[in-house]
Amino acid sequence: MEQVFGAAPRTLLIAEVAQAHDGSLGTAHAYIDLAARSGADAVKFQTHIAAEESSPAEAWRVNFSLQDRTRFEYWKRMEFTPEQWGGLRAHAEAVGLFFLSSPFSLAAVELLARLAVPAWKVASGEVTNPLLLEAMCRAGQPILLSSGMSSLGDLDQAAARIRRWGRPLAVFQCTTAYPCPPERWGLNQLAELRQRYACPVGLSDHSGTIHPALAAVTLGARLIEVHLVLSRAAFGPDVPASITGAELKELATGIRLIEQAMSHPVDKDALAQEFGELRTLFGQSLVAARDLPAGTVLGAADLGCRKPGHGIPAARWEALVGCRLQRAVARGQFLAEGDLAAAVML
Repeated sequence: MEQVFGAAPRTLLIAEVAQAHDGSLGTAHAYIDLAARSGADAVKFQTHIAAEESSPAEAWRVNFSLQDRTRFEYWKRMEFTPEQWGGLRAHAEAVGLFFLSSPFSLAAVELLARLAVPAWKVASGEVTNPLLLEAMCRAGQPILLSSGMSSLGDLDQAAARIRRWGRPLAVFQCTTAYPCPPERWGLNQLAELRQRYACPVGLSDHSGTIHPALAAVTLGARLIEVHLVLSRAAFGPDVPASITGAELKELATGIRLIEQAMSHPVDKDALAQEFGELRTLFGQSLVAARDLPAGTVLGAADLGCRKPGHGIPAARWEALVGCRLQRAVARGQFLAEGDLAAAVML
């Protein structure tokens, strides 16, 4: 993906609009601005052309619409013209975002190819559709493969087809559940997919929270896709699985902080040396737990500890048991090596 999204080890944060615009071109443009303000790297839509994708026989999965009698009518209402799609792409580029859109028909692939999208995002329902995969491969851009409804066998076949074309590939862990509960996030799949396909992996999240995405970045995800909504009071089937602009901004900040942390591994021994003065300040040294006369053979009950750690460290407690005092030491007084008949190594 580096040749498209840059060579730096930066996680690509994709704000998924999908159908949240509800067929309004103005709302679609508002989502682009929101994604840019909130720290996303890319904004992603879905390109539906009803007559090329669907038919009046298509059943509703969930009939949420109060104005569309059929699913076909809903897809028709979600359409934009090629010129309008071009305007959305230009707007995204103007505000510094990559423009992505998942095609759901061969005509949609052709439309997006004319717009020279930087990569193809394959929706999970299209992983087993060789016609669309072939069309996207012919167009030449890298392919981002979702896995929401796919078995590993499905992904194997799709990945093999993409590799035969020599196209760069990334695979997303995704669970088709809206919203997706924690027990189905499938974070374990990130390592599985990375090893199986030897490519960058990502998380396409439908939890409605920022938490799985943050966890995924710590597990090596290079791409994060989250659904974006203008408000939790908005209309649409994806609202429960989406995050707001404020949450996206928090997610973007968290991802960049995690990247910064993971690019600077910590050496604990080096840190311990660096904090030498603090170790003395906050450490504790051995003291007499009571008034001890000269000649006392120290027992465990004779020893206590106090800050700072400038004397015999409390860690040496066991080494002092059995030593004989050469002089009297008052209660609470710090012990010194010269007080002991047997030398104590610091």
